[in-house]
Amino acid sequence: MNGCLAHCVGFDDAPTRKAASPSRTYPLHILPIPTHLQHHPLFTSDSKAKDDDMGFSSRMDCCGQFVKYSLFIANFVIFVGGAIVFCLTLWTLVDRSFVNELLGTNLFSGAVYVLLVTSVIICLVSFLGCVGAGKEVKCLLLTYFIIVALVFVTMLIGGVLGYVFRERVQQTMRQEMRSTMALYGSRREITQAWDLTQERLQCCGVDTWHDWTRYGPVPESCCQELFGGQRKECTIFPTVTNLYNQGCLYVTTNFIRDHAAVIGASSISVAILMIFGMIFSCLLFNMIE
Repeated sequence: MNGCLAHCVGFDDAPTRKAASPSRTYPLHILPIPTHLQHHPLFTSDSKAKDDDMGFSSRMDCCGQFVKYSLFIANFVIFVGGAIVFCLTLWTLVDRSFVNELLGTNLFSGAVYVLLVTSVIICLVSFLGCVGAGKEVKCLLLTYFIIVALVFVTMLIGGVLGYVFRERVQQTMRQEMRSTMALYGSRREITQAWDLTQERLQCCGVDTWHDWTRYGPVPESCCQELFGGQRKECTIFPTVTNLYNQGCLYVTTNFIRDHAAVIGASSISVAILMIFGMIFSCLLFNMIE
């Protein structure tokens, strides 16, 4: 009977006797898994399969950890830099918005608004990069790389155009400011813009106070301030001793240049970090299993 049973399952007596030997027996809990079943879901780790399906890496070496945390730190610094640029541009827009009326166009405020929106995008993208690095999600890293590349190219083109056309912009400012001088006294917003510019920037006219003689008397806002808001009399007999001598174009240009230098330095620092962010995101993307 035993022989028939052994014959039905494909074993003969000899292997059965050999299997009964203590040196050939295997406890049930350490029986070897057949080769063709080793990749079956029943015999694989559920956590590893789940991690692979979600796009996460179950194991990462020291190099991968270095890239991961470098990307996280770089994006955190980018976020801080974007916040600084946002605050600087917002302060420039609020504190010197009156200059825009003298230019006759939205050139000044338009450039500030572009920087404002760009800084917000940088902050959002850096947050996306931090999440992608921390969670090791491939789709977030890919999205981060694409957006950062687009923002970087936009900033590069804007910087090059601003440098190339800087002289033309200054010449346009001179023409527009001269045209607004003829409207002083007749248009309320132009009058307020000139008065605020000359009082707060301590300047007079476009290139010199003599520019006002073409359109009428020198405005009171050109008179030098003594103390407590009191000003010297300069509207009747203007001289270099009782009014501001610098032209408003020169002062405004210096103001824009100084603010542009601070904002530009912050933007360049952010752009350099964005390059490292793109490199680290590519490396981490390839390291995630």
